[in-house]
Amino acid sequence: MAVLAISAAGNKDVEQATALAMRLSPELASKVQFKIIDADHGRDVFSLESEGSKVVIGGNNANSMAVGLNRYLNRYCMVTVSWYADVAVSLPDVLPDIPVAERVAARVPQRFFLNYCTWGYTMPFWQWRDWERFIDWMALNGVNLPLAITGQEAVWYNVWTRLGMSDKQVRSYFTGPAYLPWHRMANIDGWCGPLPMEWLTQQTALQQRIVERERALNMRPVLPAFAGHVPGALRELFPDADIQPLISWAGFDEQYRTFFLNSEDPLYCRIQRMFLEEQTRLFGTDHIYGIDLFNEMEPPSFEPDYLHQVTKHIYESLVAVDPDAEWLHMAWFLYNQRNEYTQERTRAMLTGVPQGKMTMLDYYCEYKEMWREHEGFYGQPFIWCYLGNFGGNTNVQGRIREAGQRIERALQEGGPGLVGIGSTLEGLDVQQFPYEYIMEKAWGFAKTDEQVINEVADRHAGRVSQPAREAWKLLYDNVLDINPTNFSAPLPCSYPIFGKEGRPVKYKPGQLLAAWDCMLMQDNVTTDAMTIDLIWVGRQLLGDLFLTEKQALDRAFLGSDKAAFYAHSDLMYELLSDLDNLNSLYPHSSLSHWLQQARDLGTTPEAKDYYEMNARRIITTWGGRLNDYACRNWSGLMWDYYAKRWEIYLRQATVGMIAGKDLDENAYKTAIDKFQEKWVNSTEEVIQDSSDTDILTLSRSLREKYRTQLDNWAQNN
Repeated sequence: MAVLAISAAGNKDVEQATALAMRLSPELASKVQFKIIDADHGRDVFSLESEGSKVVIGGNNANSMAVGLNRYLNRYCMVTVSWYADVAVSLPDVLPDIPVAERVAARVPQRFFLNYCTWGYTMPFWQWRDWERFIDWMALNGVNLPLAITGQEAVWYNVWTRLGMSDKQVRSYFTGPAYLPWHRMANIDGWCGPLPMEWLTQQTALQQRIVERERALNMRPVLPAFAGHVPGALRELFPDADIQPLISWAGFDEQYRTFFLNSEDPLYCRIQRMFLEEQTRLFGTDHIYGIDLFNEMEPPSFEPDYLHQVTKHIYESLVAVDPDAEWLHMAWFLYNQRNEYTQERTRAMLTGVPQGKMTMLDYYCEYKEMWREHEGFYGQPFIWCYLGNFGGNTNVQGRIREAGQRIERALQEGGPGLVGIGSTLEGLDVQQFPYEYIMEKAWGFAKTDEQVINEVADRHAGRVSQPAREAWKLLYDNVLDINPTNFSAPLPCSYPIFGKEGRPVKYKPGQLLAAWDCMLMQDNVTTDAMTIDLIWVGRQLLGDLFLTEKQALDRAFLGSDKAAFYAHSDLMYELLSDLDNLNSLYPHSSLSHWLQQARDLGTTPEAKDYYEMNARRIITTWGGRLNDYACRNWSGLMWDYYAKRWEIYLRQATVGMIAGKDLDENAYKTAIDKFQEKWVNSTEEVIQDSSDTDILTLSRSLREKYRTQLDNWAQNN
C-alpha cells in the first residue's frame, strides 16, 4: 500500500485508477501499479508490462488506465467484472504476471454508452452503490461519453415554478419514476404521476455524485438541454406563446399527450437559458448536450425549411448561454420514421447546425446503418452504435459477429465523420458480453474470431475450459446472429392468444441445445458469468419448448383430443415452474430483487407502495399499447404473473374442451386484463419458486427431464 501511495501521489489520474482498483479488490490493487504515459499521436492509449512482482499499467489518463486494468483482468486473470454492485470480483489464487508487454491505442476518440430508456428499464431505483460499480464498469470498458440524465426533474421543477406554475402542476406534469425516459423524450406527460418531491431531492444528490465520479474518470457526461417540450399548463401563463400539441404516442389517451414550443418563439430562448444556468449550477457542464427532437413523434411540419429553422434556432439558443456548446442527437428517428425523413428533409434538419457541432448517434447499426442512408449525416460527425436489446428483454439475442464486421467496414469507409463507437442498449440484461465486445472494438486489439471466443469462454469459466469454448463457438458463430426486435420475448412471457404461434426461432435449435450441453459438461461452475450463461441459454430452450407445447395444445383443442390437451397443459405448467426455479438461482433474474430496489428508495410507506407500482407496471402492462414490451423471464414474475395469465387461458380452454364449444376468447381476455391491473397495483408478497441446489445440478436435471422433448424439438426445427 505504501508503494501505491507513493506512485499515486501528485497525479489525479493515477489516484483515480488506483481508487478504482481498490474498489474492485484490495488484493488486485496490491498487484498493479499505475503510471502516466504519453498519448499515441493524440489517441488514448494504455500499456501493460510486468516489473518485478508488479503489473504496471500505463495510460494517458485514468480512463485509459482502467481499460488496461480490464485487459489484465479479462485476458490474464480470466475474470469478468460485473456491472452489478453486489457481484464481487473473484480473482485467481495467484495473480499472474504479463508474459509479453502490450501497448494498445484507441481507434476512435469517443466511446458512448447508454440510452434514455435504460433509466426506465433498469436504473429507475438505483442508488449510489449501484451507480458507483456501473461507472467503474464503464471506465473499465473505455466509455468516455456517457449519457447522464439523472436528476433533471429538479432542474425543470425550478424552471417551471419560477415561470409561475404551482408545485402540484409541475409534479403532475412529470411521469412516474420508471416512465421518466419517455417524458424526457417528449412522448408522454403525467402517466403514473405525480412525482414525489422526495424523488427530486434524492435524484439531485445522486446526479451530483454520478457526474463527479464520471469526470474524475475522464468522462464527459452528456447532460440534457431544452428541446421544446413544455407543460400544457404553460399556455395559460403565456397565452401568446406558440405552443402546439403533438400527436398522442403509442396508444396513450390524449390527456397524456405532450406539447412543443416553437423554437422561434422568444420564450424558447428564455427557457433554454433558465434551464442551462440552473443545471450548470447544480451539476456543472462539459459543454455537450443531448437534445432529441420529435422522437417517435411527428413535428409540426415536415417541410425542409421548417426543420432547418428548428435546429438552427435551438443551436443558437444553446450557444447564447454556452458558447462552447455541442449538440448530441440520437438518429433513432431516422430509422423509426424512415418513410418520413427523406434525404432532403434530413439534410435540411442536420445542416441547420454548423458542421462539427452536432454529433449523431447512429442508434441501431447492427441492423441498419443510417449514416449510409444519409450520406454520412451530411457532414456532421457520428458515433456507430450497437443497440442489442429492446425493453431489457431477457431472451437470447444479439448480432455479435455481424456487428463486429460492420464496425470494421465503418472504420474503413466512414471517413473523418466517424468519431466514435458506442452502445445504446435499452436495458442491462444479464448477459454483458455483447456490450463488452462492442466497446472493445474501439481499441486496437486486432483479435481474430477464435481469440474472441476463447477469451470470453475462459473468463466466463474462470479457467481454460474446452467445453466452455465449444459452447461459445456455437453461440458466436451460429446462434448470436439475431437482430434485436421489440416484443420479442419467448412465449411464456407473451400474452396468451389462441392460435398464436409466437415469433419464429431465428437460429437452428440444435445449435443452442448443443451449446447448453457443452456448458453442462463442465466439472463445476465457480463464476457469476457462467451462472448467467447457463440461465440465459437454459431458459431460452425451455421457453422455446413451451411454444411447441402451446402449439400442440391448441391443435388438441381443435381436434377435441382431451388426453393430448391435458398432457400438454400439464407440461406447460411444469415448464413455467421450472423456468421460475432456474431463474431463482441468480438475484438479477428475480422480481423480488427488482421490487425491493423500488421499495428501498421510498422513505414512507406511501412512497414505497408508489415506487413498487411503477416497478411492476413498467415490466408488465407498461401503458398505452405497450403491454409486455419490457417483459422479463424472471423468477417470481414467471410464477406470480405469467403463470397466472396462462392459468386463466388454460382454464377457459378446459371449459370449452369439456363443453365441446369454441374457446371464449372475450372471456379469458377480460379475465386476464382484470388480473393484470390488479397485479400491477398490488403490494402483496410475490410468489416464487426457489431451488436449494446449485446451478449446474439444476440445469443438468432440467436437461434430463426434458431430454426427449428438447431433442425432438431440435431435430424437427
